[in-house]
Amino acid sequence: MINFNGTIVAEEANILTQNRGFLYGDAVFETVKISNGVILFLEDHYFRLMASMRVVRMEIPMNFTMEYFEEQLLLVAQANNLVESARVRITVCRNDGGYYLPTTNEVSFLIHASVLEELQYSIASKEYEVDLFKDFYITKQLLSSIKTTNRMLNITASVFASENGLDNCLLLNDSKNVVEAIEGNIFMVLGNKLITPPVAEGCLNGVMRKQILVLAKKIENLEVVEEVISPFDLQKADELFITNVIKGVQPITKYRKKSFKTEIACKLVEKLNEQIAF
Repeated sequence: MINFNGTIVAEEANILTQNRGFLYGDAVFETVKISNGVILFLEDHYFRLMASMRVVRMEIPMNFTMEYFEEQLLLVAQANNLVESARVRITVCRNDGGYYLPTTNEVSFLIHASVLEELQYSIASKEYEVDLFKDFYITKQLLSSIKTTNRMLNITASVFASENGLDNCLLLNDSKNVVEAIEGNIFMVLGNKLITPPVAEGCLNGVMRKQILVLAKKIENLEVVEEVISPFDLQKADELFITNVIKGVQPITKYRKKSFKTEIACKLVEKLNEQIAF
C-alpha cells in the first residue's frame, strides 16, 4: 500500500511508484514535429536519441530501428487524429528496479502527441523579451548536451521568467558564458557574423541548431561560427534568436534596454520552409 495525495491505495494503482524516470530522472526524450504526415528531421532525431541512450548506458533494443521509431511516432499521431500537424514526444526510461544502481539496463518507452496549429514555421510579430537567469548554471559536460528528463534548471528558470514578465531566459554555464535559452539554442548576429555557442560549452546539441548552421551558410556575406558568447556580447548584438524544432526560429526583440532587428531570423525561416516543403 502507498499514500497518494493523502489517500492509502494499492501500490499497483499508481504506475509511477517504481518508474525510474519519475524517481530518478533516469530517462531521455525527443520531441518531434509532424507536418503533412511527415516527421521533420527524422534521421537527426533518431540518431540523437540513440546517442543519448548510449551516453547513459541504456540497452538499445534490437528492433529499435529508425523505421520502427518513425512507425511508432506516426502511430500515436494517427490514433489522435493529428496526422496533418502534431507535436509528438517519446520518452525512453530504464525499466523499474534498483535505486541509484539499476537492476537492468533494458528500457521501455512512452509516446504522446498534441496538436500544432501551423504546418510551416513562422515568426510572430509581437515583442519577445528575455533576460539572464543567474540562480543556477549549466555545467560544461556531455550530459548537458543530451535531453534527459532532469530539467529542474529549465523549470526554475521558466518560473523566474513568468514571475518577472519575461518571455524567456538565457542560461549561463559555470564559466558565466551564455549557453542557450530555456527551450532552445541561442544565436547572435554581430555585423556579418552569425554566432552560436559550441556544444562543448554545455548547450543542447539541438536538431534545429544543426539545420540553422547549414542554412545560414547559404545567406550571402554571412559568416557562420561557433564561438563563446559572454553576457557583455549581448548588448553589442544586432540580432538575437532562439531555435528549436517546434517553433523553428524565435527572434528576441528586447534584452534589458536594447531592442534587436529580425532580418536574418526572417531569412532563415524562409529557407527552413523551403527545405521542408512537400
